[in-house]
Order: sequence, then C-alpha cells, then structure tokens
Amino acid sequence: MGSELLPLLGLCRRANMMAVGEEPVEAAARAKDARVLLLASDAADNTVRRVRHFAEMGNCPWLQIPFTKAELGAAMGRTSCAILAVTDIGFAANIVRRLVETDPARYGETADRLDQKAEKAARRKAEARAHEKNLRQGRVKRKAQTAPAQETVPAPEPPAEKTAPVEKRHPGGRRYVPSRSGGNGGGEKAGKRPARGGHPAGKTERSAAPQDRWRHSRPVKKGKGSPKGKRDVKA
Repeated sequence: MGSELLPLLGLCRRANMMAVGEEPVEAAARAKDARVLLLASDAADNTVRRVRHFAEMGNCPWLQIPFTKAELGAAMGRTSCAILAVTDIGFAANIVRRLVETDPARYGETADRLDQKAEKAARRKAEARAHEKNLRQGRVKRKAQTAPAQETVPAPEPPAEKTAPVEKRHPGGRRYVPSRSGGNGGGEKAGKRPARGGHPAGKTERSAAPQDRWRHSRPVKKGKGSPKGKRDVKA
C-alpha cells in the first residue's frame, strides 16, 4: 500500500494541488480550498489540535495516515513533514480510496463523502465544457421570448362644462364696476384716474405749448443789467 500511496502524494505535490506545512495548510483552510487534511502518525498532540482546528475552519475532513513525518517528508522532497492539505477533490478522493484498502472501518465514511463530492464536481465540469462547446458552435438554446404585456391606456375624461361667471350688482340693480382705487365703482369709469389741476384728462401743464407757458413773462434784453435800472439812469 505504501508503495502506491506515497508516489500518489508526490504526484499531487508536483501538480501543485497540495499544501505542505503548517502555515500553507492554514492558509488553504481559511480560503476554503482544502478538501482533506492528512496528518502523520507520529505528530505531536499540539499538532493534532491545530489540524482539528484547521478542519473546522475549512469545513473539510482530516485523517491521520499510517506514515511517519520522515516518510511523508521523503515523498514531498523534504526532511520532515507532519501536515498535508489536498486542494483537488479528485486527488483527495483517490488518496482516501487507497487508504480504505488498509482500514475500511476507519476511512470508509470519509471516502464515501469525498466520492460524492468528486462526482458532483465532475458533473459540473462536464456541463461547463458542454456549454462552452455550444457557445463556440452557436448551439446555445435561446430563452423563449414572451410577448410584452400591452399597456392599458385610460379613456380620456370628458371636458368639464364651463359655467358663466356670476355678475355682481348693487342692491339697486345697478351694475358693479370695480375701480383701480379699490372703491365700489361709483361714478367714475374703471381703470381711469381723475384729472388734476383743472386740466382735461390726459393733458398736464408740462404738455402745454412753450408760447402758452411764457405768455405773461417780460422780455429780457441782451446785455448787462436790467431794463428797469437803465430807465432810472436815463431819467
């Protein structure tokens, strides 16, 4: 059995599908990449507790195999090795199946669980390859297109009837005409202001002709002094 399992472990190592050592195994368990943890038969109790913790953290099984640290180290190309982590489900199922031949009662349950996971992984890979092939050949099944639901347009509402405005009237029956000043529309027309200063509406003193404006003024002669002062000097 040893002549078959140790070369398989070395092949898994060369395929870069195995973590060797305490720190790499812990990293693989934290990343949920470990499929099974393998522990040497002569590992210390502290190492056993750490492997158990790694298995709980990575949600994967752990097994103590009948090989010493020196034998595992020789298979991995090292002087000593106590912990291994297999990151490929196919290699993990194959390794545990080889261990079942030595002790079926000890490794049988773990081998069954790994076989189921390996079958599921193989099925997913086959489906992915078939899907990629269909994409290359243009055989991807298109989803049935459903007709879009027709939107219901609400019926237009009838126009509202216009009501005639109510005309205000005085108690005596006279029509009410609002004025700009806010009064009750007595005698003046709405919107016009009364003329100021006695002038007709629309005409003011400024709008009068210039000759009417200076009609009663005295003429002014050119030169110095006033006409009154000159008359006094002649007299």
